[in-house]
Amino acid sequence: MRPVQVGLIGFGTVGSGVVRLLLEHAERFQRRLGAPLVLKKVADIDLDRPRPVAVAPALLTQNVQEILADPEIDIVVELIGGVTDAYELVMTALERGKHVVTANKALLAHHGNEVFQKASQVGVEIGFEASVCGGIPLILALRQGLAANAISELFGILNGTSNYILTKMSSEGASFEVALKEAQEKGFAEADPTLDVEGIDAAHKLAILMALAYGTRIDFPAIHIEGITRLKPIDIQFAREFGYQIKLLAITRDDGQRVEARVHPTMLPLDHIMASVSGVQNAVYITGDAVGPVLLYGRGAGMMPTASAVAADLIDLAYKISHGVPGRVPPLGVNDAAQNRRLVKPLAEIVTNYYIRFAARDRPGVLSKISGILAKYEISIAAVIQKGREIRSSVPVVMITHEAREAHIQQALAEIQQLDIITEQAILIRIEDPNLDAAQI
Repeated sequence: MRPVQVGLIGFGTVGSGVVRLLLEHAERFQRRLGAPLVLKKVADIDLDRPRPVAVAPALLTQNVQEILADPEIDIVVELIGGVTDAYELVMTALERGKHVVTANKALLAHHGNEVFQKASQVGVEIGFEASVCGGIPLILALRQGLAANAISELFGILNGTSNYILTKMSSEGASFEVALKEAQEKGFAEADPTLDVEGIDAAHKLAILMALAYGTRIDFPAIHIEGITRLKPIDIQFAREFGYQIKLLAITRDDGQRVEARVHPTMLPLDHIMASVSGVQNAVYITGDAVGPVLLYGRGAGMMPTASAVAADLIDLAYKISHGVPGRVPPLGVNDAAQNRRLVKPLAEIVTNYYIRFAARDRPGVLSKISGILAKYEISIAAVIQKGREIRSSVPVVMITHEAREAHIQQALAEIQQLDIITEQAILIRIEDPNLDAAQI
């Protein structure tokens, strides 16, 4: 069988890992495929920077057209990141009849529908296992392993940087700023960490997972997004006192009519399996009607875990090419995904439990004023902590509510915020605990 030839665009951290696997495991891949999987060309704008893998100079180029215009290259691997340039490269590769493998979740979240449509039109495939949770075979699980299931719920820790920061804040009492600085020093966070700490990266991934779980178009703008930048060590401490751990969760649920789509800090019971996921690890908890709950856990980023996922797509595509096997499963699991759009439930209609921390002046009647406004909006308090320790001339008043509607919570907070006893904007954290009641707090 003829060799399957690969062109790689983007020779950074993940690209170096992919090159290492293709060169060091060439014999293993050939045994698996029955044909050689050959790295023909690697393109990058900076070829002078040291890499952890040696590549013959003849394989390197700064001109991506040497890959896109080469009729012998079967698969283009896009690893440059970003959206605009990556979109142009991927669409050009598809138009020229080349299969594509990408790890670019931002590209797919914003333009995945167009990319998948183009691939279908020209009769080629796109592999994107590495776009969500690095080395965890999550895309494969949703597309094929769980294909017999109606997915009712999926929630996950999808961003290792934020999880590392929250772990440091929880285990060491570090501030967000100190934990972020350490994450940057260790290479877990970018110099500009906005995409990670503001929840945008997790939302990119959730948009892809929702499309796979429900067989729908990707709908990134419908996702409600909040980050972790406003969390303080005191919130971590109070969460512990109530029996919870704070995680940045990506959450979707299907009620049969509409789906939820939200990313935000969330309190989980300490005995929940996801509460123990620490450091830069990722985990996704999926509930299917046939299989029940399933947990996938592992390293969600890094050179070799992500390269492993890219290589898995390469092997899958190379086998189909070398054996003449047509594509078996559509990119999003069903043929009509491009025409299928699920209604997303507005955040205002979500019903859940809440943690609220107010900063109030230490005066008589503070608690009664706050609770009176909450009662006005049909919000019942499950537990409260009011401590006399002053923080910038204020004392924390912390409450856990019974189930309440998001719209009512926001209306109550807006009214409470106008009281002259409130000195700072309240901190609101949603709680995922179906067993929550006053007796358990």
